[in-house]
Formats: sequence, structure tokens, C-alpha cells
Amino acid sequence: MKKSLTFSAIIALTVLCSCASSQNTATQIYFDTAVTLTADCSDEVLSGAFSLCEEYESTLSRTKENSEISLLTSGKLKVSADTLEVIEKGLDYSRASKSFDITIGALTELWDFKDEVIPSRDEIAEALKNVDYQSVEIIDGEVDTHGKIIDLGGIAKGFVADKLLAYFKENGVKSGIINLGGNITVFDDRYYNVGIKKPFGENEIAATLRLKNKSVSTSGIYERCFEKDGVLYHHILDPATGYPAETDLFCASVIGDTSADCDALGTICVQFGCDKAISVINGTKGYEAVLIDKNYNLHLTDGLEEKDGIITIKKR
Repeated sequence: MKKSLTFSAIIALTVLCSCASSQNTATQIYFDTAVTLTADCSDEVLSGAFSLCEEYESTLSRTKENSEISLLTSGKLKVSADTLEVIEKGLDYSRASKSFDITIGALTELWDFKDEVIPSRDEIAEALKNVDYQSVEIIDGEVDTHGKIIDLGGIAKGFVADKLLAYFKENGVKSGIINLGGNITVFDDRYYNVGIKKPFGENEIAATLRLKNKSVSTSGIYERCFEKDGVLYHHILDPATGYPAETDLFCASVIGDTSADCDALGTICVQFGCDKAISVINGTKGYEAVLIDKNYNLHLTDGLEEKDGIITIKKR
């Protein structure tokens, strides 16, 4: 059986509770996914939020011609404050994990999960020569990748979600939902039920989170993948081998205050596998995780508890 899934076709997380009748909502396509924004705000404020999405896509996307990220492959570039911020955060996670590498672009350009293209071993070996986050230099806001290709796919959407949250708060918006497919941020005085979709399930929910003023990001091997000759090839690549990361997890949903951190940590959890991921998140203050292994078993980090099918953050 052949599986072929594109990122835009998968919504890893979904808000299960209904929104207040006063809230304004709309959906547009950015970052190759459906972006749904729901907030207690005017049409003008909501439109401004989508304008921010367009701005960040044109700045941070590796595939957008003349974006700051794509121009970095040509040499040194004085980048905007936001681009510098997300690159530096990505480098921090690259150094800390040794598995999350923002210079993985040479590899992601080779793999084509839509048309099910598997690169040759020689192509991968050549691309691996250009994957090394330690090559990136930043001096006075000027970034030099030394020919490496930056790909912020493991952190950019979370970063944008954080910026959208800041934008809404600056405009006096007190409640809403920011939904970028695998990244959801809820801000309100009330709780929201956020469903984690069952990997490879149609519309089945594997777990339900009850959250207030939190972000959650899900990374999984079922988001962009295909199967050939009994092997599942997925988009979470191992920068050491150039191939999809070997893992015992289908997905990891990380919960915390900052969506960018949840985004990066989710990818790292999948790369690390279940036991190491639990250890890492338990040691990361302010963050929790729900992991689904390849037998569809749920694993919770220490700060979470489940009761009557609902997962909540433990009261301290």
C-alpha cells in the first residue's frame, strides 16, 4: 500500500470547543498550510494579522524568491531583526540538540515528498557536505552562512504564531485562537479543548488537551510522507545521515508558553525517540509533551495528567 500525504492536507491539531459568538474568524493559506485566526477583534485587526503572515512568509520562506532566507545562500546579508531572532533561536536549538540543524536546506531540497522522490546515496553524501550549523556566522546583524542553505521549517511557524499573539495583544485583543496547522496558541481566561489527531487516522482524535493561555505544537512522521517497498519515508530528516530520522514515535505534541520553542522541541522529540524525548522535556522547565509511539500508545511527561480522557497540566 502506498501512502502519500502533503503537509497542507494534514491538520495535526484541532480546537474542539466552539468559539464565542462575538469572535471573528477567517482562514487563509500561508506557509503551505491553512492558517485559521479566531479573535475577539474587528475585521481590520484580523486583516492586519493575515498581512503579518504574508510578510513573514515572504521573509522566512526558503522557497520564496528574494526572501531574506533564500538570499542568504548568495553571501553575507544584513537581515531584519525578526529574521535574525529566529535564526539565532534556531542555532541555539541546533547547538543544544545536535539533531536539529537549520542548515539542512541542502537535504530538504533533494527530498520530494509530493512526487515521492528518493535521492541517490551520492546526492545525499554531497548534500551532507553543506549541512553544518557551526558554519553560520553572525556579526552585527549580518549573517554569513558560508554557502549553507538555511531551512527554518522546524521553527518558523511557531515563531510566527508568537508574533501573531504579540500583535493581537498590542491591539487590545483579549481572547482568540491562532491555528497554523500543527501549531495552536489559545489566549483567553477560559480553557480550550485541543485535539491531537490520530496519526494516519481520518478525523480521529488520539488525545484531548485542556489548555488556557498556552501554545502546543505537533511534529510527526505522518505529515509529509510516502511509502515505497514497505519503507515509510517522512520529512523529519536526520542531519547526520541525510535520511528520515529513525524513531519509535509517530508524533510529539509539545506544550508551553512559546510556540517557537514548542515547534523546535517537537521536531527534536521525534528525532530523539520516546525515552530520550521524555527525559529532555522533563528537564526543560515550563514545557510538557504528549508522545504517540508506533503502537499508538500515549506517553505523558511528568507535568501532565489524564482524567476521563482529558489531559491537563498538573497544578503545582
